Amino acid sequence: MTRVAGVAPTAVRRRRVEECHRDNAEALAAIVRRHGWPAADVVGTAASTAALMILLHAPDLDFRLRCRDLIARAAADGRCPAVHLAYIADHCAVDLGEPQFYGTRIDPATLRPYPVRRPQTLDERRRDVGLGTLEEQMRALRLSG
Repeated sequence: MTRVAGVAPTAVRRRRVEECHRDNAEALAAIVRRHGWPAADVVGTAASTAALMILLHAPDLDFRLRCRDLIARAAADGRCPAVHLAYIADHCAVDLGEPQFYGTRIDPATLRPYPVRRPQTLDERRRDVGLGTLEEQMRALRLSG
């Protein structure tokens, strides 16, 4: 649905994508309220990653911030991949107007990363959470585009 709306955007398609994001986020919020963050050690890596993808598109920043903190604890305890924290931390930072830590968010207008905190040590932080270098990410984006 998102790909179709991106390739041939219409108001109806954009609204459907927004509704889907909202509905998915509401379902995830109910799960988080009842059981906490669906960490990989409980639901498996694929399901935990799917929850992260829903969270990244959730319209409620406060919900994303609460889940970021839950993910940080789960990653610190080894219950979910550290890369999950990297993605949600960067999403929240950009949405708060702050520099990101891992350079995972790319500005669609410039096709460059949003501002990054301490860029001189970025690739080291990326390696620590299982990401390749920023140059590798940018090369992959150019090839897929």
